[in-house]
Amino acid sequence: MIKKITQCLLLSLIPFWSNAQSIFTLDDIMAYPFPNELVVAESSDRIAFAINHIGRRNIYVAEAPNYQIRKITTYDTDSGQELSQVSISADGKWIVFVRGGDFGSNWDDAKPVNPNALPIPEKVSIWCVPFAGGPTFKIDEGISPVISPNSKEIIYIKNNMVFSAKLSDLPNPTKIVDPRGRPADLQWSPDGSKFAFVTFRGDHSFIGLYSDSLHNIEWVNPDFNFDFSPRWSPDGKHLVYVRQSGAGGQPDSILASEPDPYTIVTYDLATSAAKEIWTSPNIMRGSLPTTHGGVNLHWAKNFIVFLSYQDGWPHMYRIDTDGRNLVCLTPGDYMLEYISLTPDRTKILASANTGPDPFDIDRRHILQVDIENADLHLDTKGDGVEWSPYMLQNGDLCYIGADSRQPPVVTIQPGDGRPSNKISNTLVPANFPTKQLVIPQQVIFSAPDGTPIHATLFDANSNVPGPAVIYVHGGPPRQMLLGWHYSSYYSNAYAMNQFLASLGFKVLAVNYRLGIGYGFEFHRPPDGGVRGASEYQDIKAAGDWLAKQTFVTDKIGIYGGSYGGYLTAMALGRNSNLFDVGVDIHGVHDRTINRTLSYLHPDRYERAPDAEQFRKIAWQSSPISSVDTWTSPVLIIHADDDRNVAFSQSTDLVQRLKSKDVEMETLVIVDDTHHFMKFENQKTVNKAAVNFLKRHLN
Repeated sequence: MIKKITQCLLLSLIPFWSNAQSIFTLDDIMAYPFPNELVVAESSDRIAFAINHIGRRNIYVAEAPNYQIRKITTYDTDSGQELSQVSISADGKWIVFVRGGDFGSNWDDAKPVNPNALPIPEKVSIWCVPFAGGPTFKIDEGISPVISPNSKEIIYIKNNMVFSAKLSDLPNPTKIVDPRGRPADLQWSPDGSKFAFVTFRGDHSFIGLYSDSLHNIEWVNPDFNFDFSPRWSPDGKHLVYVRQSGAGGQPDSILASEPDPYTIVTYDLATSAAKEIWTSPNIMRGSLPTTHGGVNLHWAKNFIVFLSYQDGWPHMYRIDTDGRNLVCLTPGDYMLEYISLTPDRTKILASANTGPDPFDIDRRHILQVDIENADLHLDTKGDGVEWSPYMLQNGDLCYIGADSRQPPVVTIQPGDGRPSNKISNTLVPANFPTKQLVIPQQVIFSAPDGTPIHATLFDANSNVPGPAVIYVHGGPPRQMLLGWHYSSYYSNAYAMNQFLASLGFKVLAVNYRLGIGYGFEFHRPPDGGVRGASEYQDIKAAGDWLAKQTFVTDKIGIYGGSYGGYLTAMALGRNSNLFDVGVDIHGVHDRTINRTLSYLHPDRYERAPDAEQFRKIAWQSSPISSVDTWTSPVLIIHADDDRNVAFSQSTDLVQRLKSKDVEMETLVIVDDTHHFMKFENQKTVNKAAVNFLKRHLN
């Protein structure tokens, strides 16, 4: 039985038991302004950031000493066009950004997004606006703009070529490099006389240096490798970059875990001499980091710094420029994200899940470390969540912060010890239900194999039993926190969990293995994902834990998006006896598609020795392998311009569930993406999910 969700179904949210009327509406809690793309000027005490407020995305600026925020763009409709890749010129006079696209995608991220069904979609383009205010003008179609050190021009990528343009209302775009391959990671030299770039060419990549149209491109130590992440020395005489082996070689086991090593290389521009100064240990923990920022390579004032997982946690390391004296700068059982250098390149700033409170492993605080002295301290503490730290020239610290009730706001922490200033808090609506929100609790339970699993519990009234709902995040390298999240996608999920709790649900957000925040072995289990889905046991354990709690009635639902949709479908297929209902939002359902063909029938004589076994395990790790035991009702939601999970994954599942007569409802969002770029579409999805859970868990 299948039912299509219609708009009329979404107009009301009728409470499903007499005392379950929320004290605020879903519209109320979705009205928070979400800040991102925070940037600071290199040579002035000016900042810029983007705000998405109910689909109206705009650029805001502020400057010392008062940091009074100003909106300098006028995008006042829910257009579905993201503002990303925001940058501010070194002198603080210009703000450059990209409008359009979906840059959290796995493919086609730079193609137009058209959720408003315009006859001709808006192009993905680079825009510029003066810090002082004035008209916003289009520079050109393109992506990845980088402002020159003299603040007078930008370089950017368009149609796999590098262009330059002036920072003015007469930009005069000019094609300057037309390389083979796909260019990326443009990096100006400190004096602006040249720039480095990467060109990806299938099974290898090169780093090139461009000076001007009169000189040939200089290729940096080319070899049969992937070279990437070029970074300049402060004097502009050297580069440092990351090298990995090129693709190819004898096929090896697919199911076995093998290290993914990398090397850090320096290059002398005067002599063209390259030197490998450090190679990661040949162990799984020595693999290329896959947390935020990857290697996070920087050439600091007197050292080269980078991130490695080699001790089991993503930490920053310091090494001399000649490769001597490797030092871990951030020892301890915690991870780092959102890493930046202070303006003088002597200190590292990062967001870390550490602090004096044992609950801090499920939060983020701003950490600062002196690179030369390895002196480390926390700039923020308490029950908040802080990320995107930057230091201004005057010593003030700028970051985005939140807590369990306060939604994310741009914050200035003065360097002279004065109280912090939440400068964007004025944009939070007066009727936002801050005081009515639940303070989530940390829960830890054990999976069947003994692995401790962290979760956050949203319970508005533990004295009144109610049905439970498990929330499963996507990614999977994510971590749900004891507060508002630093990702817009998961900030929406946090708002959803708060609203469900206000209706009387007991909501448990599960941090299952494959996620971040709990060390390498938790993040990279050998039998996770397509190799065995060992992470599902954590979801099942969460359901079993809830079933034993006295504050939970006899019904348990589950919902999630992306990888969370995948695990929701796994739960309904394998354990409909435990999970009474589910909402599967753009989940993966067949893990053999686009994964097994090249192994089973490669265009070569050799193939992997365990190709057939891998195909079988990939099938068993797919929700559709358990459709025969799927009996619980499900709501399946998918946008058909999804660039992270193919829409066909849900189309296929719907046909299979139809044939089994599983109770099912569907909701298709036309021409939107995985991230529901149009706010009204996200609201439609949220309301549909809430209604479905309420009706089936009554």
